[in-house]
Amino acid sequence: MSPKVLKEPKSQPLPAIHEKPHDPEQAGNPRPAGPCVVVIFGASGDLAKRKLLPSLYNLQVNGLLPDEFAVLGVARSEMSDASFRKKMAEGLKQHGTVKIDPAELKKFESRLFYQQADYTEASTYKTLKSRLADLDEKLKTGGNYLYYLSVPPEVFDDITNALGKNGLVKEENGQWRRVIVEKPFGTDYDSAVELNRKLSAVLTEQQTFRIDHYLGKETVQNLLVFRFGNGIFEPIWNRRYIDHVQITVAESIGVERRGSFYESAGALRDVMQNHMLMLLSLVAMEPPTSLQGESVRREKTKVLEAIKIMSSEDVLRNAVRGQYSSGTVEGDQAVAYRSEEGVDPESPVETFAALKLEIENWRWAGVPFYLRTGKRMANRNTQIMIQFREAPLPLYGGSRMSRIGPNRLLMHIQPCEGITLQVRAKTPGPTLRTSPVGLNFNYSDLGATPSTGYETLLYDCMMNDATLFHRIDTVLNSWQVVQPVLDVWNSIPPREFPNYSSGSWGPQAAEDLIERDGHTWWKPGC
Repeated sequence: MSPKVLKEPKSQPLPAIHEKPHDPEQAGNPRPAGPCVVVIFGASGDLAKRKLLPSLYNLQVNGLLPDEFAVLGVARSEMSDASFRKKMAEGLKQHGTVKIDPAELKKFESRLFYQQADYTEASTYKTLKSRLADLDEKLKTGGNYLYYLSVPPEVFDDITNALGKNGLVKEENGQWRRVIVEKPFGTDYDSAVELNRKLSAVLTEQQTFRIDHYLGKETVQNLLVFRFGNGIFEPIWNRRYIDHVQITVAESIGVERRGSFYESAGALRDVMQNHMLMLLSLVAMEPPTSLQGESVRREKTKVLEAIKIMSSEDVLRNAVRGQYSSGTVEGDQAVAYRSEEGVDPESPVETFAALKLEIENWRWAGVPFYLRTGKRMANRNTQIMIQFREAPLPLYGGSRMSRIGPNRLLMHIQPCEGITLQVRAKTPGPTLRTSPVGLNFNYSDLGATPSTGYETLLYDCMMNDATLFHRIDTVLNSWQVVQPVLDVWNSIPPREFPNYSSGSWGPQAAEDLIERDGHTWWKPGC
């Protein structure tokens, strides 16, 4: 196996971080975050209304926000504080995950403020600085600011530069300033390096929180607890006992009204490069030395570094792309991708991608990881399936043709959240027959409060816990994994698009990809 060299971005090195010992008692009893203002750029958009404000409301009702707290929405739309509060309250009632308490809502609304702004105008940031100083004085927020960039990537640089020029990211006198950057972080390896160069001219790595909302989901976080908190699984979490791993992120919806965006993204950039490779890293990482941010992030990055980079020939064999045609999805008629609003009628953009990846280290050598994602699939489901090797002697299977099959571990991420361990058991009756049964754990069984997936991430950022956020080397390694695929797909136009019907599980080529190795795709479901 040839060594792999990662090009280093020309930016400041990652700072050394001195970690505090993990305190299990504190982890089990989280304390409220300290005083701060959350500044949301792009506050008039769907993300703020559907996810960010409901998440902050959930943190409030769970006692995890301080009294010295405010949200300042910043966007181009013209609104007053009162109209912003009304719009966010309506969004909370429509998209919130918990029952609204009138007293809590009134308290929450009183913390919401708004500023109309043009992100490229210098006057915007002078007004912002004055507004923040006013909130600090009135609400005792201490000069601590969390900036959330819920805006298109092309204005990341404009905003952070302006914040820097106006002293709004300078940390002094115990005050902290942090920036959450939404995906996508670049459109390929080189653009990610360039974006990081621009951001790191203003922000330190410790101030930069690259978010992936998938890592806020309960089952994703539970992967670490499941692996490292249970002594029975870690000994078999390796090539000796695991046959292969499948990760599926299936969406039943199409591109909706995001056709123009999707034309510049595609499934590989939109889902595979970030969400799916991060899920893979959590499945495959080595045990960290602690649960502090850098220990966990270090091990995730090592996994991505160990993934074999595909040659052009590998891409042609181990990567599949697809584009949906018309069909029926869950009983509803769906149009073809090329008929969606904002989409080129001859678009070569993939709405489906599948990869076979290999991790070249001692734990996983020879264990294939199959990843697939697509729109207009048979149903909406995100699931990790870990298939174990079969027992060496088929005592209960009889002939090879009637073998009982392997055990599987299913990590249900969405829409249902839980874990299923599939084992074999005797079927009731006078004869010896076996059937698969599932040992199930569902988060709903715990009476857990439904969440948006952003609560943990926002709270962690306020608490300066970067465990679930991406370091720049992690991002660059993930781009390096998919870059050869992008290069080949850009150089060879697809000849058979569209190649799968809406409501199916993707193109036949994806079935061929996994069947060559004697496997089949697991059909995910709750």
